[in-house]
This record gives sequence, structure tokens and C-alpha cells, in this order.
Amino acid sequence: MQFFSFWRSLASFRVRIALNLKGVPAEVVFVDIDADAHRTDAYRKINPQMALPALVTDDGTVLFQSLAIIDYLDETYPGPPLLPPDPLGRARVRGLALIVACEGHPLLTPRVRRYLDHELDLRDSQQNAWRRHWTIETLAALEGHLAGHNATGQFCHGDAPTLADICLVGHVTAAMNQQISLSPWPTVKRIHDTAMALPAFAKSHPSAQPDTPEAMRAK
Repeated sequence: MQFFSFWRSLASFRVRIALNLKGVPAEVVFVDIDADAHRTDAYRKINPQMALPALVTDDGTVLFQSLAIIDYLDETYPGPPLLPPDPLGRARVRGLALIVACEGHPLLTPRVRRYLDHELDLRDSQQNAWRRHWTIETLAALEGHLAGHNATGQFCHGDAPTLADICLVGHVTAAMNQQISLSPWPTVKRIHDTAMALPAFAKSHPSAQPDTPEAMRAK
């Protein structure tokens, strides 16, 4: 398999975690978003949306969108499972994941920031306010669903990591990059810290990738 990734891509971060949890090897192809490598004809042929990540299976099938890729990995490599066995549990985990992947993260992506800059001519302070607003709103939504819920355990759902935790840690990383204090959302912070203590999560972090700029690496 080939995995097309960029160190700073939170969607790529999600897939890296899933690959590491499953112990699935993949050839990583780095696509430098900052250099517009995702807009080249070569990558456009792989993913016409020109978004990361993409996963090309051994038979040449191209998979796109992080949650769809993770779903494929979970069905193809069932252990450890990333969704609970019961329908209600799966619905809860998917709902928590979608709060991030479909509500929060899309408003923070480079193409949105580029539009705010080039088309709407928003000042840096306005763009920062935009990102901060949607990041905080998503953190508050996660905390509201997690705090005090009887299904919340060490992780978002029970005591093993699921798709929900994979999405949560990426969003918390976005918050930390904006120097947003996590103190108003203690359950989110606790789950993030618990997940990031696992090697599969830690080695997937944006600061620990081969293509991470030296200045951005964890010290």
C-alpha cells in the first residue's frame, strides 16, 4: 500500500494512528502542501479533490477521505477494532468522530484559510479569530458529549481507543497549536493525554514525522 501524507495534515494524522494501531505497513509518499505539491497533475490523478490523505491499495484502488480510509482498514484488519461491537456504541463513536471530522476540522483546513486570505482579504487577526472560534466550539461540543456520560471511560468510549479518540487527538493538537488552554474541557484533555501516551498515537503526531521541518519537531 501507498499512503500519501503530509506531516501537518490532521486528516493524515488520523490515518497514521489507525495504521499504527493496526500494525499495517504502508509506503509513505510525502506530499508537501506548503509547496502546493497536492495541486500537481501527478497528485490530482490520484485524488481529483487535491486533498490529503489518500491510500492506494496493493491492487491500485485509490481510497480517499480519512474516515473512509480508516473504515476500510478496520474492516480489512479487524484487530484491534476501532468501533464498539454494539450498534448504539458504534453510533456514539461515529457521532463523536464526525463532530471533529465533519464539523470542526473542515473549517480549519488550508484551502479555507487560503479563501479567507485571498478572496475575502481578512486580516491575520480576523483569520485567527475564525480558527479559534471553530476550534473552541468543537472542543465544547466534545466535552458536552463526553463529560459524565456512562459510556465514557479511559477513552471516549470505554477503555480502549476508538475512531472517536483518533479524531479527538487531532483536534486537540489544532487547539494546542493555537495556544488554546484546555482547562475548560478537562475530559477532553484527560482523554487526549491518555491516548497520546500510547506509542501508536505518539509516533503518529505531526511533530514526529520524517517530513516534519526541524524547527517543528518535538524537543
